[in-house]
Amino acid sequence: MSKPAKTEAELVAMARAELKAHVEGPDGFAISIVRDGDSWEFRADADQATRDRPGFPESVAMLVQIGDHLSKQYDVKG
Repeated sequence: MSKPAKTEAELVAMARAELKAHVEGPDGFAISIVRDGDSWEFRADADQATRDRPGFPESVAMLVQIGDHLSKQYDVKG
């Protein structure tokens, strides 16, 4: 049985909403999707100033957890 598919933009928006609900951290970092065969995961990228802000490591850790959860529910369109 195949999973429903979402666009990268939809998945990133879902991840940002989850992050705001669970973590008090900076929101000025980029989130992208890296595909590996049939699987995918989120990646965070930020400048050094954002990386140095309180809550950044916690935000990245939560992003990994959110990606694990969403990748079990959705495929990426395209």
